[in-house]
Amino acid sequence: MDRYKGFYIDRPKGNNIFSYEERSNKSIFVPSLIEGTLEDVAVGEEIVFNEIDEDKEIKAKGLKNMVFYKKEDKDIYIFDNHNHAFYFWINSLKSNKFKKGCKLVHVDQHKDMREPENYNVDMNSLDDVFRYTNEVLNVGNFIQPALKHNIFSEVIIIDSSYGFEMDIEGEYVLDIDLDIFSKDMEYISYDKRVSKIKELIKGAKVITIASSPFFIDQEYAIKVLKELFNCDIIEELI
Repeated sequence: MDRYKGFYIDRPKGNNIFSYEERSNKSIFVPSLIEGTLEDVAVGEEIVFNEIDEDKEIKAKGLKNMVFYKKEDKDIYIFDNHNHAFYFWINSLKSNKFKKGCKLVHVDQHKDMREPENYNVDMNSLDDVFRYTNEVLNVGNFIQPALKHNIFSEVIIIDSSYGFEMDIEGEYVLDIDLDIFSKDMEYISYDKRVSKIKELIKGAKVITIASSPFFIDQEYAIKVLKELFNCDIIEELI
């Protein structure tokens, strides 16, 4: 956790590469990682993602902190930009939290299966994994390296009505992008999405969750996040 202490990226690297030359703002922030609970997940004041969309510069504010949340036997990482999942996967793998070569279940509005500019990372060094995550990877290309380096044997993408009907067997790491609750996904009922994700949460010991500030309102994303977990608690008490 000590690598994520809060820092700025001011070069056209990682998530700061998008529309870099055209933007007025040239810097994005990567927040600190703290250990806490869902109550510690809050919107911050820093710009964490900056892009020009339809000639408008969007300066998206992300989370105040990334949060490592330990819930019973589950390791849960909550952060804003999705590429950070790569670092947390490797960190969890080195701690023997899941078996190398298991499945990745990716619940997201987007497939995030683009190719990165390179696969040059020393998987035995968390320092180099950290560099690679923040300087090479971005929100759209962080899954292919995990497959290339055999962290996962396959990725199961849940981004459609069909995906929410699938049954997942065997060991898996669960990767959630809260933009699955954006307005573009409202053709799938809210209750169906919540129910399926809660089911997947129960079966996973390592869970990575992105709040994706460019794609969904952060206050709403946090509200959904809390429902996904607090509903489990309510059900257990009934």
